[in-house]
Amino acid sequence: MVGVEFLETLKEAITAYTGLSPNAFFTVLAAGIAVYYVFSILFGGSPQHQPRPRSFEEDVQPLPPPVQLGEISEEELKAYDGNDPQKPLLMAIKGQIYDVSQSRMFYGPGGPYALFAGKDASRALAKMSFDDQDLNGDLTGLGAFELDALQDWEYKFMSKYVKVGTIKKPEVAPEASTAAEPTQQTATEPAEESPAADPSVPAAHVAESTEAKEEKKETSTTEEAAKDE
Repeated sequence: MVGVEFLETLKEAITAYTGLSPNAFFTVLAAGIAVYYVFSILFGGSPQHQPRPRSFEEDVQPLPPPVQLGEISEEELKAYDGNDPQKPLLMAIKGQIYDVSQSRMFYGPGGPYALFAGKDASRALAKMSFDDQDLNGDLTGLGAFELDALQDWEYKFMSKYVKVGTIKKPEVAPEASTAAEPTQQTATEPAEESPAADPSVPAAHVAESTEAKEEKKETSTTEEAAKDE
């Protein structure tokens, strides 16, 4: 009895709200469901036959093995900043160069740490600075806390990346000598020392020598005068 009353109430409600007879209503409803399935099959495709989307790992090409560069200058290191896709992505800490190509999303162009690539960023990493003036390997003036932070970065790089070279230290020009050049001494002939200048000769001997010279001069003068007469 309850079921029959429910069906009668449903029929009356369908007629009252849709204006259709119960048979017409269910026919329209069935047709709508059939149209929905047809469109789903034609345009939506079956879930079993949909192509599987390619993952990010499948799109990434395998990285070439790291190439050992040996000792290069800081100017040469700038060529490995990631702008050339044919070259590895390199970065240096405390003069040691590491291949960070596997973390290109961080250190490559457009990454959050892209400005560190192709440089020795020791000072910037120690200070956690992104200023251009700190993008170098100068560690002077750093505190103990900053040096500890840099040491943590170095341990991370040593454990995660391959070391491929070192930065060549710039040659220091020899400093100009500040010592005064010795003055050249001109050779001079030693002056004849007079007997009086020699303290080892007694004064009496000096006087006698002088008198003997005067006597010789007088004698020679007398002889010359006699010859003239």
